[in-house]
Amino acid sequence: MLDRIKSLVEAKNVKELRSITEDMNEADIADAVEELEPEGRVILFRALSRDMAAEVFAYLSPDTKEALVSQLTTPELGRIVDELFLDDAADLVEELPLDVVKRILESASPDTRRGINQLLQYQEDSAGSIMTTEYISLRPDMNVEESFRHIREVGTDKETLYTCYVTDPKGILIGVVTVRTMLLSKYEDKIGDIMTDTNLISVNTNDDREIVTELFQKYDFIAIPVVDSEKHLVGIVTVDDAMEVLEEESTEDFHKMAAMLPMDEPYLDMGIAELARKRIIWLMVLMISATLSGSILNHYQSVFAALPALIASIPMLMDTGGNAGSQSSTLVIRGIAVGELRLRDALKVLFKEIRVSLMVGGGLAVVNFVYKYAMSGDFLLSLTVGISLFATVIFAQTIGGMLPLLAKSLGFDPALMAAPIVTTIVDAGSLTMYFMVASHIMTI
Repeated sequence: MLDRIKSLVEAKNVKELRSITEDMNEADIADAVEELEPEGRVILFRALSRDMAAEVFAYLSPDTKEALVSQLTTPELGRIVDELFLDDAADLVEELPLDVVKRILESASPDTRRGINQLLQYQEDSAGSIMTTEYISLRPDMNVEESFRHIREVGTDKETLYTCYVTDPKGILIGVVTVRTMLLSKYEDKIGDIMTDTNLISVNTNDDREIVTELFQKYDFIAIPVVDSEKHLVGIVTVDDAMEVLEEESTEDFHKMAAMLPMDEPYLDMGIAELARKRIIWLMVLMISATLSGSILNHYQSVFAALPALIASIPMLMDTGGNAGSQSSTLVIRGIAVGELRLRDALKVLFKEIRVSLMVGGGLAVVNFVYKYAMSGDFLLSLTVGISLFATVIFAQTIGGMLPLLAKSLGFDPALMAAPIVTTIVDAGSLTMYFMVASHIMTI
């Protein structure tokens, strides 16, 4: 299909392009637009219907959007922006350069401009910043027949029709009713009688957007209403926007867990200098903190001199401790992210990690003792390494399990306490325990 689209674009066969794209999914057309050269993108885009063009535009990458904006005429751009859902239009304004944004706002209708500016007033990462104001609102005194008539009149530009929100004359949210409920009701039934007004789930405009995604995961909603401090309904967050937030948050956590600053652009779109900046800051911090391990080695130089065989086990102890701590921190960070673990579960996590580490550490210590004794024939050295390994695993898994919860309690992102941080702390702790055990058992 992509090859066919490319050939039609080269031939500038707009009629055939429109014919084959009518039955295509908007996301697939967006992929085709991304693959074309700048001149071809405009040809394909102009072949799309007005509604389809807006849908496709919402799927494009920021760079492609910026390039298209510079190539489209002002009337064409105005039609696209006016057809976009307001939350998508607001996102477009936030992610493009100022000169491009100015042209977009100038081409948009007054109502669209007003809606975009309203959404941009909310704090970044808040529920208000990701909501849309295009929803169906009904009055409790309307009957089902009147409600359907109202939906037909205003529903064309609304982001979702299935869930309708019931407000009183002051605009306060008082209930929710689905189209399914209305279809199964009589035409004369009042909305106030068939709506759901108990256990009404909503979020405040200032709530963090992560709270919104947690509610979607918990309740399987299609949309969640957003209210202000006085319970006035001001917008809704739809499930597709919540999934975008979830993807962004997951990507951000992934970057932090890999000891990098979060990246806002795709890997191939970022410059070398920007990629280096994102990486070097955390690497610098970890490098400086790792000097603690060097200080510990320097402090125990006399132990090395007395028994050089101890050196051979240092890499194994540090690697095993780091891996054990990373396992615990990854599980706990994931538990916090999906809402399985909360701060009140800290003691449960501590108790569980201690028991798990006793079993894991014990098994590893026994295997290591047998292997070390078989290879060296030195009972005290093998015992020293085995006990040190046992203590290291307990320390590592306890630290790995508790640090993310500690970060959460202090208001930091738990993902910061992932493998690199845990490994740095565990390295220092494992070395200290190793040489302390060696000093006592081997009387060095």
